[in-house]
Amino acid sequence: MPPLLEVKDLHTEFRTGAGVVPAVDGISYTVERGETVAIVGESGSGKTAGALSILRLIPDPPGLITRGQMLFDGRDLLRLSDEELRQVRGGDIGMIFQEPMTSLNPVLTIGRQITETLEQHRGTDRAAAHQRAIELLRLVGISDPLRRLKQYPHQFSGGMRQRIMIAIALACDPKLIIADEPTTALDVTIQAQILELMKQLTRRLNVALIIITHNLGIVARYANRVNVMYAGRIVESGPAGKIYHEPRHPYTRALLRSVPRLDRPRRARLDPIEGQPPDLMRLDDGCAFRPRCQYAIGLCGSRRPALEPAVEADHLAACFRATELLAENGRAA
Repeated sequence: MPPLLEVKDLHTEFRTGAGVVPAVDGISYTVERGETVAIVGESGSGKTAGALSILRLIPDPPGLITRGQMLFDGRDLLRLSDEELRQVRGGDIGMIFQEPMTSLNPVLTIGRQITETLEQHRGTDRAAAHQRAIELLRLVGISDPLRRLKQYPHQFSGGMRQRIMIAIALACDPKLIIADEPTTALDVTIQAQILELMKQLTRRLNVALIIITHNLGIVARYANRVNVMYAGRIVESGPAGKIYHEPRHPYTRALLRSVPRLDRPRRARLDPIEGQPPDLMRLDDGCAFRPRCQYAIGLCGSRRPALEPAVEADHLAACFRATELLAENGRAA
């Protein structure tokens, strides 16, 4: 059976007064049915631009998808008409946007925002949509749903609003949910609750999930596979366990070392990534991570390494020294 989603050589750019920004520079990956895939990287790495490209939500101008394919359930999303794509958005693919405090319409009740999705995408009548909204609020752990449906977003906390966003994303029984930084602006305890809720619901309903985050630690227990992005490209891709225990790209190793860990001494210092992300308008022919990389060699400055297997076919890294890093991981273990 083919993957639910297959992204092939996707290129998205933004045309500004200062020049063209290649925000997404030829990424390719797949999402299987019921699978959770994490896309990880620093701010500006292209994570959100890549996700918005899937639903063609890139503002044009200045954004433009210039090349690639996005096959969802056998259909190329880039070739769909606007009307066909509207049925996919919110219907077959649900989206949880980055900021729960501003993602909901402040002048509509919670109930109306859920039922509107059902009426638009599934043609559900108002009574059935209302009943489904009650079920959805119960599903995401909101008590007294009859009363809550009549309330407005400002009457809910950030964590409750994010639960409502999850309910809206699940309303039409989608095959895929894209969650863009779903725990932004939430405190640590609520972050854990939201992530656990998403994990339980996607497994229970067999919904595929793309979770976008800058924090590798967040997805450690939630993702099946991880794609690490830097400067618009995927630099490492593989099963979550291998990414965490056997990182093969220096950037992935640096991200892991910058995350607090419970198995380290209490006074151990975090190891920050030196330098700043590159200016995407001024990239040269070499590896974009080279100026910040302690493993860089002369070859890194002359051409960009391809994303390819170092040893196992399912663990890819875009690094000329991936095999050496693998050996170093073994010695450290």
